[in-house]
Amino acid sequence: MVLGHMAISPEHVARAFIAACQDELESLKPGNVHVFAPGHGMEAGQFMASAQAAAGPLTRQTASVGERIFGAVEATFARVGCNTNLGIVLLCAPLAHAALQAGGADLRQRVAAVLDELDRGDADLAFRAILRASPAGLGAAPQHDVARPALVGLREAMAQAACRDRVAYQYASDFEDIFATGIGALASARAANCPKPTATLHVFMSFLSKFPDSHIVRKFGQATGDLVMAEAREFLARLEAADDPQIGFELALQWDRSLKARRLNPGTSADLTVATLFADYCSRILLSGGEHG
Repeated sequence: MVLGHMAISPEHVARAFIAACQDELESLKPGNVHVFAPGHGMEAGQFMASAQAAAGPLTRQTASVGERIFGAVEATFARVGCNTNLGIVLLCAPLAHAALQAGGADLRQRVAAVLDELDRGDADLAFRAILRASPAGLGAAPQHDVARPALVGLREAMAQAACRDRVAYQYASDFEDIFATGIGALASARAANCPKPTATLHVFMSFLSKFPDSHIVRKFGQATGDLVMAEAREFLARLEAADDPQIGFELALQWDRSLKARRLNPGTSADLTVATLFADYCSRILLSGGEHG
């Protein structure tokens, strides 16, 4: 049990969520939607509107994790009429819930405690949200199919999908990718005095270069996911070797065009990036005593 009493107000958590979404959109993440170029039939404005719509339900003081997920997805559809943020909501709901609970200043410990307490009610609501969003490539599952009533808690259900979906893996691993890979990349970029958009890009690339993007694998298969991961490693090496920020920007824009021409969207890596930025915002507020947004 985490000791202490600090909690962040819903208003602070909502602002942190919107800021994380905005930071992610203001970075040129190759293959994904951002302010520099649309992609896959969507524009940055839809994602910003989605963030503003989802923030309230996601951060309601008395909501369960499942209620946060379902409410945020419903609010998103009411605002933009399509699925723009299911992965983001699935990742950020436990983070928001943890930040809003009384506890110590360590957000990672709080999240682990929240995940341990997820029940079948959370799973049922999350399943309903996933069906509502109907993400690309969603098919039937042999166990814990979202089209059927939940038989286990949300964490157990996600664990069954962890081997094929990196969002689900976070539920099974206490958000390992967020607190290790993502936060680590963000800290390294800040130590190198990278501007915010570049630091966000490094977070995105830390995921895309480490494992195949689940969204790409789900739509196009493992071989394509492996290919994009290999391209990401090559791009990251070139980005780190570029001593002029403009060169890095042009490299990112060039690869962005190539990925979009092939209809390849590293959406899971983008979702993990938003969750990392959100976790960082919440952690910094907790460390300041829960008083500053």
